[in-house]
Amino acid sequence: WDNLIGPGRPLDTNRFFVISANLIGGCQGSTGPSSTNPATGEAYGLGFPLLMMRDLVAVHRALTKHLGVTRLLAALGGSLGGMQVLQWALDHPDEVANALVIAASSRLTAQNIGFSAVARRAIMTDRNFADGAYAAARVNPDTGLAIARMMAHITYLSEDALTEKFGRQPHPDRQHPGFGIDFAVESYLDHQGQAFLERFDALSYLYLTRVMDYFDPFADPDALTAVTADPVKWLVLSFATDWRFGTDHSRRIVRKLERAGQPVTFREIPSTWGHDSFLLPVEPYHATLRAYFDRALAEVRA
Repeated sequence: WDNLIGPGRPLDTNRFFVISANLIGGCQGSTGPSSTNPATGEAYGLGFPLLMMRDLVAVHRALTKHLGVTRLLAALGGSLGGMQVLQWALDHPDEVANALVIAASSRLTAQNIGFSAVARRAIMTDRNFADGAYAAARVNPDTGLAIARMMAHITYLSEDALTEKFGRQPHPDRQHPGFGIDFAVESYLDHQGQAFLERFDALSYLYLTRVMDYFDPFADPDALTAVTADPVKWLVLSFATDWRFGTDHSRRIVRKLERAGQPVTFREIPSTWGHDSFLLPVEPYHATLRAYFDRALAEVRA
């Protein structure tokens, strides 16, 4: 979120103390399945426990307490991060003044679960997956992880975005039709898959997608009890061309919160870039966040 966080940006670090930490189960610093199990001296692999959204929240709550922060002006997240914000604010409303849930869902559809299932299957059927013990075997399921990323990346962009960016443009190196990289969009997806290998771990992909599959906070009849007694201010944002977690997903969250008497602001942001819009400098999106944080800060100072 480099375009969102920093001096003069919507999350202005000249005005706000911003905490941005990796997730448990991830592979960029926090403990995950590729971390060393002290009991064995080897990577946890598939011996790492399955995680639920509350586990992700618990780790970040522990971090804020370690930093001496007892209440956040705001918790903000997109996609999986938005789901985490929703869980945090529902369970611990006394710790969050404002909850910003962006391009997220409160319950994955069968289609979304299916997308992740195919991606996981690509990883787990790679001959180098080695039942999750690929670190000990000194190999990586690169082919499976790259394919998983390629497929997922298609769902992060809208048809309009792909058409605008590539259309049916042939790859410049194409000599004649075949089964290689014939079109520019194929080259782009291949690049996305290969680049992903440099920064992500296959096991983390399995674990974090599974967290989303099982996320369904409103299935708990007591889900809204705490936040009803101690309301949080909510901003729920969707993007018009997002078909991974479309506006219907956000509207469901809004309906649930409104029925519990929560003060909710909802916006559907115009953007041609699909689900990935929450990562991009989309002007009406950033303008909405600036206005919201201006108001939130003014309320604190008042």
